[in-house]
Amino acid sequence: MRLGVDLGGTKTEIIALADDGRELLRQRVPTPQGDYLATLMSIAGLVESVENTLGQRGTVGIGIPGAESLASGLIKNANSTCLIGKPLKRDLQALLQREIRLANDANCFALSEAVDGSGQDAEIVFGIILGTGVGGGIVIRRQVLTGANAIAGEWGHNPLPLPSGDDLPLPPCYCGRTGCTEAYLSGPALAADHRRHTGQTLTASEIDRRAADGDAGCEASLQRYEERLGRALAGVINLLDPQVIVIGGGLSNMQRLYRNLPDTCRPHIFSDAFSTKFLPPKHGDSSGVRGAAWLWN
Repeated sequence: MRLGVDLGGTKTEIIALADDGRELLRQRVPTPQGDYLATLMSIAGLVESVENTLGQRGTVGIGIPGAESLASGLIKNANSTCLIGKPLKRDLQALLQREIRLANDANCFALSEAVDGSGQDAEIVFGIILGTGVGGGIVIRRQVLTGANAIAGEWGHNPLPLPSGDDLPLPPCYCGRTGCTEAYLSGPALAADHRRHTGQTLTASEIDRRAADGDAGCEASLQRYEERLGRALAGVINLLDPQVIVIGGGLSNMQRLYRNLPDTCRPHIFSDAFSTKFLPPKHGDSSGVRGAAWLWN
């Protein structure tokens, strides 16, 4: 039995998977806010509850909104700030009395879709998260690529390629840099861009819905967004050449992305043929927690 835990900013979810990927049990609880010790105890309590219910012990994989430093073993780059600088893996292993595997939540998303999701037949899968932030994970032959600095797939904090015109001035990013891909392509960034051009305060989903109903301003905002997304993903494609890019996060519900991204990427692809597929996640919101379980694959 594989147990996967998705440690989110507002909820913590656990899933138990059988060897063939069947879901045996799932539970979720609110994530303790700003309390590291309470977060540890919450995860341990979920593992204990599931194992007691199912009457068996499992491996444990955990997806987190950050990464474990390969130099210190401490958590870095986490938007759940109470985790930063903490030995999360060591502390959980002591609590659970077993080895655990830890990975960034975007890596878990990509792994889930590569193992038994939309990218299950692909050699290289790039999983991207387009939501309140922009993240990514790389899976090669069903193995997560971590990298020398545990930042493989972090395309959200690369500069947006070829900024000009409507892309200027370069917007600030929470990471302290300017012009990051995340500062253009997150849900809040789309809403902010639309507000600058139209004066309307709308969410990304509202912009998508109004564009479908014929709103010219919303359509223009989405076209700017898709052109930027195409530029950003073309750089990834030229580097990794994945067979499949799976799109997750709240903006993955915009069905037009899957139709339009091939055309917005193509001018920037260094190849005479372009066959990369853009697909929605087969497991939807469950991909992160399933991928955490598949860290033991």
